[in-house]
Amino acid sequence: MTAAVTDLPSRTDTPVRKRRHWGRWVSAVLALALLVGVVRLLLASPNLAPDVIARYLFKDFVLQGVLVTLGLTAVAMAFGVAGGAVLAVMRLSANPVLRAVSWLFIWVFRGTPLLVQIIFFGFLGALFPTITVAVPFTDTVLFSQPTSVVISGTTAAVLALSLNEMAYAAEVVRGGILGVDRGQDEAARAVGMTPGLSMRRIVLPQAMRTIIPPMGNETITMLKSTALVSVIAGRDLLTAVQTVYQQNYQVIPLLAVAAIWYLALVSLLSVGQFFLERRFGRGHGSPAKSIFGGVRR
Repeated sequence: MTAAVTDLPSRTDTPVRKRRHWGRWVSAVLALALLVGVVRLLLASPNLAPDVIARYLFKDFVLQGVLVTLGLTAVAMAFGVAGGAVLAVMRLSANPVLRAVSWLFIWVFRGTPLLVQIIFFGFLGALFPTITVAVPFTDTVLFSQPTSVVISGTTAAVLALSLNEMAYAAEVVRGGILGVDRGQDEAARAVGMTPGLSMRRIVLPQAMRTIIPPMGNETITMLKSTALVSVIAGRDLLTAVQTVYQQNYQVIPLLAVAAIWYLALVSLLSVGQFFLERRFGRGHGSPAKSIFGGVRR
């Protein structure tokens, strides 16, 4: 015999109390206090010189450096992504020679620091004093110039940044291709597509959804990595401000000018990355979030 339980209160009768997340509020207050303290400390320093920052922020040499930085980033990423796609396809090829060559390239340029590569290409003339192009098996010389003339600081910077990016972009593209279901490629082959056509029209467009986010991060990293070309006088933003503060000794204000421009450029790239991710991520997973964490519908 079972007893009735009609006297028990239902769950809906008991009021629901919201949990107070005291830890969140305490951590938020501490973070805000730390931020205010750092800002006040910076503003209190006489070496920051906000008036000097304002005076140099839009100087011609600074704007020229910004343009060179953007140019280096765009060219290096264009060559890097194109070459990385080729290397990724080589890594996935059935040809063992192509796989070995691709693996060796990636191993060398991912295994050595970017700064070392920039310096190496900047002093390439020490290894090859002259660049000569001649007709094979004849004495006819088509082109011959000193390496230091052919490969300037900017050219050396583009070579180093592009080749380094190829190695990283190859792994990003390869990961994106491997993330596509093999059945897609098999279906394309079944309707008569060649392997190359299947890769271009079926596999790569689907792989873009997973390629875009890390490639966006690579672009932001490349923008900041251009500062390394200052060691070979690459005429970038950091080189421009270094040239000036070596003469007027306003080191901190001019470095602050460079930092402000880098932050502005990275912010613009982050916004572009967000819209690209939303464009290629349509129909997959949750809606994209804005750079401030809000959901965009």
